[in-house]
Amino acid sequence: MHDPAPDAPILFFDSGLGGLTVLGPTRALLPTAPIVYAADYAGLPYGKKTNEELAARVPALLGRLVERYQPRLAVIACNTASTIALAHVRAALDLPIVGTVPAIKPAAEMTKSGVIGVLGTEATVRQPYVDDLSARFAVGKTVLRHGSPGLVTAAEAKLRGQGPNWPAIDRAISGLRDQPGGTDMDVIVLACTHFPLLQDELQAVAGAHVRLIDGAAGIARRIAHLTEGQPWPATAMPGVAVFTRSEERPPPPLAALAPYGIGSIETI
Repeated sequence: MHDPAPDAPILFFDSGLGGLTVLGPTRALLPTAPIVYAADYAGLPYGKKTNEELAARVPALLGRLVERYQPRLAVIACNTASTIALAHVRAALDLPIVGTVPAIKPAAEMTKSGVIGVLGTEATVRQPYVDDLSARFAVGKTVLRHGSPGLVTAAEAKLRGQGPNWPAIDRAISGLRDQPGGTDMDVIVLACTHFPLLQDELQAVAGAHVRLIDGAAGIARRIAHLTEGQPWPATAMPGVAVFTRSEERPPPPLAALAPYGIGSIETI
């Protein structure tokens, strides 16, 4: 297989802006990598969609994006889309696909109390995939789950410069802590790429004794491994963010994306 052209981008895909938390550590490892960041604002929030809807929507939309931008690799930087549609995307597209899964394995290694919380969207926390990860990597541990769609909205609002939605953050942590064994929880897996955007607020409510972890650094290392030895541009160029068109949700101001190396915005 031939190496891609140096200007072939990495495509990051998410329902909204949560995938920026994966883009950030990836840029730290691959600073000159060309970037296309795609957000499906027309479909947000994914956590309220059915499995069937996402299994059809995500491969079709990624197919359009791959045809348009010709990436060397695509990253589904969304736990919900990955747990439901990753196999469908890999079957449909002929390029490397990196998915995002809840960081249950490192959480199980980290916990001292044996009680782990998994905070995600409603769709992610109900997936059999989470059962499988728990059975494989958290034997003998208590794994609590809570679906919090309000945190997705809160994270999007924060990136637009709005203040913290403390009631939504309180409800999310209480949704774990109020379950049997929840007061012993000492690790919370942020199983939605939006949620690390609220890291400070979630930490303040959870307390200093609770560690918050996510899988972004591991995903970045996986991307670097899969592209090892490939040619890259000599200098970094501004990335592009592309949004599916939504009447009620316009793209964010470019200033909110500029810290992630994004220099322009397109809609499709």
